[in-house]
Formats: sequence, C-alpha cells, structure tokens
Amino acid sequence: MDDLDLRRRTYGHMVGHGRAPRPEELGDPAEVLAGWRRLHDAHALVLNPATDEIRMLNPFSVVPTAYRVHARDRWWYANCAWDALGVCAALHADGRIETSCPDCGEPIALEVRGRQPDDDSLLFHVLVPAAHWWDDIVFT
Repeated sequence: MDDLDLRRRTYGHMVGHGRAPRPEELGDPAEVLAGWRRLHDAHALVLNPATDEIRMLNPFSVVPTAYRVHARDRWWYANCAWDALGVCAALHADGRIETSCPDCGEPIALEVRGRQPDDDSLLFHVLVPAAHWWDDIVFT
C-alpha cells in the first residue's frame, strides 16, 4: 500500500471507529509503521516519539485535550481551537465545540451549523508563528 492509501485508511479508521488504528489493523505492522513514519516526516500525521503510536491525525487528537467536539453523534478531541473547527469540516458535519478561555478559564461553547460558527465575536489567536508550528507541533 502506498502512503496516500495508508493515510486514507488511517483517517477512515479514525472516523469510523472514533480512535486511531493499531498498525496490525491496517496491514503488515512493520510496513504500516514505516509508512506512518514517512507520513510523520511529511507532517501528514504526528507520532508519539516514545511509542510510534499516533498522537495527532490533524485535526483530530488521539489524546484528550481541552478542545472537545461533538459531531456525528460522537465526542472527538481536537488539538487546538482551529482544529476543533476543522473536525466539523473534516467530518462534513454540524457540531458543538466545548473548551475554555485559556486566559480566564471561562467556558466557551460554539455551535457550527452549515459550516459556520454561531458566534462571530470569538477571537482565535495562535501564539506560535505558522513558520514555526512544526518545530513543536504538540505545543503549537
């Protein structure tokens, strides 16, 4: 299987099962891991460096985060506020985003309907310049 097919199958498993696949669920584990490493190096997904397990399938987070998205009758985690909007876009679904203000801790809930957020007063800020996101994508 080529890397594009592996990427499609990896994302398909995530969307279909609500969790990242294990290598053996997609094929020969050694081949899948080698493909995931290539995809990681190409910034197409993020592996946990200690385990080679998937950590991020942008916009999805495999680990719990402060950015929860309810879409398609399931709760998902996103990596950041931007990715939370991306979960709804990736799923082609309406959704509800729940998080809190990183400055004051105030709860924030945002509905996405018809690909539009219901509150245009919210501001999204990225601390790290885009040119440096992949220096430490988990922090970003």
